[in-house]
Amino acid sequence: MNNILLQENKPKKTGLARLLEIAGERRWLLIVACIFASLSSLCMLLPVVAVYFVLVELLNHAGNVGECDKNLLFRWAGLAGGGLLLSLLLTYLGAICSHIAAFRILYGIRVRLVSHLGRLPLGYLSNTSTGAVKKVLQHSVEEIENFVAHGIPDLASSAAMTLFIGLGLLYVDWRLSIAMVVPLILSWVVMSTVMSGEKGAVAMKQYHDMLERMNASAVQFVRGMPAIKAFGQTVHSFRRFHHDIVDYRKFAVQITFLWQNPYVGMLVLLQSLAVFVLPVGVFLIAVENDVVQKTSLALTLLFFLLIAPGVIAPYLNAMMIAMSTSRITEGVARIDKILDTPILPEPLTPKTPVGHDVSFEDVSFSYKTSDSETENGTPALDHVSFRAEAGKITALVGPSGSGKSTTAHLIPRFWDVDSGAIRIGGVDLREIATERLMDHVSFVFQDTFLFYDTLLENIRIGKPEANDGEVHVAAKAAQCHDFIENLPQGYATRIGEGGVYLSGGEEQRVAVARAILRNAPILVLDEATAFADPENEHRMHLALSELMKGKTVIVIAHRLASIVDADRILVFDEGRIVQQGTHEELLQYDGRYKKMWDAYIDTSTWELKSIKRN
Repeated sequence: MNNILLQENKPKKTGLARLLEIAGERRWLLIVACIFASLSSLCMLLPVVAVYFVLVELLNHAGNVGECDKNLLFRWAGLAGGGLLLSLLLTYLGAICSHIAAFRILYGIRVRLVSHLGRLPLGYLSNTSTGAVKKVLQHSVEEIENFVAHGIPDLASSAAMTLFIGLGLLYVDWRLSIAMVVPLILSWVVMSTVMSGEKGAVAMKQYHDMLERMNASAVQFVRGMPAIKAFGQTVHSFRRFHHDIVDYRKFAVQITFLWQNPYVGMLVLLQSLAVFVLPVGVFLIAVENDVVQKTSLALTLLFFLLIAPGVIAPYLNAMMIAMSTSRITEGVARIDKILDTPILPEPLTPKTPVGHDVSFEDVSFSYKTSDSETENGTPALDHVSFRAEAGKITALVGPSGSGKSTTAHLIPRFWDVDSGAIRIGGVDLREIATERLMDHVSFVFQDTFLFYDTLLENIRIGKPEANDGEVHVAAKAAQCHDFIENLPQGYATRIGEGGVYLSGGEEQRVAVARAILRNAPILVLDEATAFADPENEHRMHLALSELMKGKTVIVIAHRLASIVDADRILVFDEGRIVQQGTHEELLQYDGRYKKMWDAYIDTSTWELKSIKRN
C-alpha cells in the first residue's frame, strides 16, 4: 500500500489548559497581561487603604481636627491619586498585551481551521451543515478571542485583588476575616452545584448544539428565500427554522430556571457580608474591657464594612468568568473536533504521472455519514473499470443517481475510493501530491460558485499568477469578454453583495474562462453549457472545442445531443457501467442508451398546448 504520512495520536489537554496550549507562542503576552492586571489591582487598593488611614487620623483627633498631621493626610491623598493613575496605566498596558495575544490567537485558529477544512475530503462538507461550520469559525472563535482579551486578564485581576484583600484583612483581624470568608465559601458552594454538575455540562453542550442547528437553518432559510417568497411563505412556514427557533427559546427558559435559585442565592450571600461581619464585630467590642482596644476594634470593624464592597466586586467577577469557562471549553472542544477530523493523507514519496490518461480499476465507493464510518445507503460505485485515453473525449451518461457525477468527483480526489484504484498516467491518485494533482485536473461544475470579488479575480482563481492580459484572453475564449466589458467597472466589477448579480449562463461562462486559463491536461465538464442560451451555446461549444484539444476530457452529459461525437460513451446505472462504446455502436443494441436516446428524441417534439374549457 502507499506510504502515507500519519499523525501521531497524542492525548490532548482540555478546557483552559487546551486553550493555553492553542495560544502557543502568544502565551508570554498573556502572562505579561496577567501581571499588569494583578499589579493594577494592587494599585487600585491604595485609595481604599488611604481612606482607612485618613479616617483613623481624623478619629484620633476628633476633638480637634486642626491637630491632625496634615503631611500624613496629603501623603495618603497623593498615594491614593497616584495609585489610581498607575492602576489605569497598568490596565491599559495589560489590555494592549491581551488584545494583541487574542487577535493573534484568533487569526491563528481561523487560519488553521480554514487550512484544515481545505484539506478534508469533500464528503466532510457534504455531510456537515454549513451552519455548524460557520458557528465554529465565527461564534466559537469569537468567544475565545473575547475570553483571552478580557476574561483571562480580568480573572487574574480579580484573583489578585481577592488575594491582596484577603491577606490584608487577615493581617488586620483574623476573626473578622473568617466571618467575611464564610459567605464567600457558601456562595461558591451554591453556584458549584450548577457549574460543576452534570446538568451544567449537558446544558452547555445543548446550548452549542442549538446554536449550530439554528445557524444551519438560518443559512438554508436565506438560501431558500426565492422559493419562500415565490410561494408566499413566512418563517413560520419554513418548519425547520421555526422549529429550531422555538426549541432555542424553550431551552433558554429551561436554563434560566436551572440557574435561577443558585444565582439568586449566590447574590444574596455576597450582598450579605455585613450581616456576617457586623455581629462578630459587635460581639468582640462588647466582650473587650480595654477602652483603647474597644476604639481600635470599632475602627477595624468600620474598615471591614468599608472594604466589603471591594471584596464582593472582584470575587463576583471571578465567579462569573469561571462560569463562562464551560462555554469556552465546549467551543474549544468543537474546534478540536474539526481539527481532529482526518485529512486526505499525503504520500511520503510523491510520484509524478507520466501521461494524462485516466483509468478506473475495479473501483467501489460509498458515501459515508459525517459522524461515523458507516455506509450511507447502497454503493455509489460498484466495481467500476474503464480507461479514458489522453487526447480523447469520454462521456458519462445515465439516469440521476447512477454514479456519473461521483465518478467525475473522484478524479480530482474529492474522496478516496473504498477499494480499487484510480490512476493518472499509471500513478495512483493517492501517490500524487494534492497540489500536483490539482495542476493536472481542471473541473467545470454545473452549479457554478462565484466569490464576492471582482470578475478579474474570480477568473484568475484558475491561475493566480496570471496577468490581466491572460485573463482577458481566457474570457474572450469563453465568450464572456463582451458582457464583462459592458458592466459598470468592467473586469473590476464586484460580484454579489455591493456589486452585480449574473445570470446562470453568464456565471457558467466565467467558470469556463477559469478552466481555459488553468489549461490543465485533464478536463472534467459537468454539462458546462447547461445554462447557456441558444445565442451563446454555439459560441461556448466552439470555445470548449478549442479548450479540449489534446486534453483528456471527461464529460458528464445530461443532453445526449452534446456527446454524439464523443470517442467513448460510458452508460451508468445503479453504480455500474452497463454499456460502453460510440454513439453509433450503442444505438445498434436495444439497451439502456438506446432507450435514453429514444426518450430524448421524443421530448424534442413536445409542445405546450392550451386547453379550452367550456
